[in-house]
Amino acid sequence: SVGNVIDPLELIDVYGVDAVRYYLFRAASFGQDGNISVDGLHERYERELGNDLGNLLSRTTAMVARYRDGKLPVAESSAELAAELDGLAPKVAARLDAYDLTGGLDEIWEVVRALNRHVEQNAPWELAKDESKAGQLDRVLFELAEGLRVLAIVLAPYLPETAPQILAALGQDAGLELERARSGQTGAAEGIAPAEPLFPRVDAPAAV
Repeated sequence: SVGNVIDPLELIDVYGVDAVRYYLFRAASFGQDGNISVDGLHERYERELGNDLGNLLSRTTAMVARYRDGKLPVAESSAELAAELDGLAPKVAARLDAYDLTGGLDEIWEVVRALNRHVEQNAPWELAKDESKAGQLDRVLFELAEGLRVLAIVLAPYLPETAPQILAALGQDAGLELERARSGQTGAAEGIAPAEPLFPRVDAPAAV
């Protein structure tokens, strides 16, 4: 009656259903009140979905296409990263069992940010300049692909339309069973091309 209502269908028309679902779980804990706003949705859409996740996939696929002609050979991930990936699904499952949907996303985004740090720390664009570091470059690119594959699976309950797109961009099996969300399950792939943005830029203010 006071007009302080946000039409979710209008938001979906602008941002897509996955982004709106993600924001609602991110901004308000299940069963509790939360502060919801178009500005808040737009900020999370750009920073977390667009930059943190979407740009990670775009960079990874672009580097595989550029430096390895679209081929992803299987390599062995570092023990540290493998342990982080193997621990993610149990953490998310425990959160979901406790109806802590927001907490599940918190666990997932710790790994999203870790993979983005992994890119910066290992600088594949520098490794690509030195042929003697070809094996190291293969390992880093594989680690990024493996991390993204695991993320796609644990994100499927939150982003059911986006998760298969991530797997397809990486040339991976479409299975989203939770038991697949662990290291050592990523297969070799060919024909990987720079991925289209998962979450295209939206002008703000976008919806009212």
